[in-house]
Amino acid sequence: MKRLLTLSALLLLFISCAPEQSPVLDTDQLIEDIRILSSDEMEGRKVGTEGNAKAREYILGRFKEMEIQPYKGSYTHDFSRERRNGTKVNGVNVLGVIPGKTDSVIVISAHYDHLGIRDSLIYNGADDNASGSGGLLAMIGYFKQVQPKHTLVFAAFDAEEGGLVGANAFVADSVLMDKVIFNINMDMISQNDKNELYAVGTYHYPELKPILEKVETGELKLLFGHDTPEDGHQDWTFSSDHGPFHRAGIRFVYFGVEDHEHYHKATDEFETIPQEFYKRSVQVILNAVLALDKAI
Repeated sequence: MKRLLTLSALLLLFISCAPEQSPVLDTDQLIEDIRILSSDEMEGRKVGTEGNAKAREYILGRFKEMEIQPYKGSYTHDFSRERRNGTKVNGVNVLGVIPGKTDSVIVISAHYDHLGIRDSLIYNGADDNASGSGGLLAMIGYFKQVQPKHTLVFAAFDAEEGGLVGANAFVADSVLMDKVIFNINMDMISQNDKNELYAVGTYHYPELKPILEKVETGELKLLFGHDTPEDGHQDWTFSSDHGPFHRAGIRFVYFGVEDHEHYHKATDEFETIPQEFYKRSVQVILNAVLALDKAI
């Protein structure tokens, strides 16, 4: 009996002294999220359509499943704004928050809308931007296990296609923007045959480049550029939802791949996504978020 008690005590001591397992990304759920968001059921997620609403409800359900808090009292934030061409756009952003050790805010964003149905073809937008939306959900899952330094607002923006409308609505709202100091945006992060991902914005904010250069990237190549006036139409400074933040004087880093054969085509399907690259891409972006959260 004494020996049994001794063995039990040793076992309890071993368990109590064993190091806690570090949190990891749930890559199985990551793949499931991009598969569902880019399925025919979502009908291409065009702003204002039934398919767009289905995608929003899926994202909202995942927010609630992971028990992320609503931002400023609500998960959904309706907006109605005019595009530059004068047409009115009504949409809904989905916003959640994980409180940090400080109340200064980093907005992590990805748009969930796409092009809808054209000429009877469904433009499912797996890379553009079910990939960013899946990455957003994966980040929530991670930071539910690890409290960040800054408070993190996770923004699934609507109506990016055709004018960055959802992001513009967010930035124009002084209540939503209270204490926002930084934006990390993901748009097209899953499709590249060169194993390359770009971190855009260091031309404008050169102090960020040394932080990002130290990020562990494994087999993936993290590149810089696409953010200078000399890049012409390949200057991505205002190409996605980080643009309104930059225009408002908020620092940003935008993660994305270069345009590919499926960009804005009906062939941008889940089946064309190189899943291992996508998993690596989201992991590298998470590593960057951790580094930036610590350093800024």
